Amino acid sequence: MSDDGDLWESIEHLQDWLARTQPDRPPQETLLLRMLKLSEEVGEVAEAVIGATGQNPRKGVSHTWDDVRSELCDVIITAAVALRTLSPDAQEIFTTHLARVTARSHP
Repeated sequence: MSDDGDLWESIEHLQDWLARTQPDRPPQETLLLRMLKLSEEVGEVAEAVIGATGQNPRKGVSHTWDDVRSELCDVIITAAVALRTLSPDAQEIFTTHLARVTARSHP
């Protein structure tokens, strides 16, 4: 992807694809399920970190740091799709919020 617009174009495509392929549900239920999906993806990051560090003696080293990076990307994508599901102007909301957070880091 060459710029932020491409990212949000992809997020729009994913959100539309999910809307077309998922069972019909009330909008509120769809939104709640998108939020729950985010929790699932965060859990997969934790599982990958535990696996990459060999913290489960039964499984040993079962993941790589590449797996962790991939799972983190899934979290970002899933969060962006959830934001887009909540609001059609997700790109503007995110850009504005990121600018505020960035400004706070430069006292």
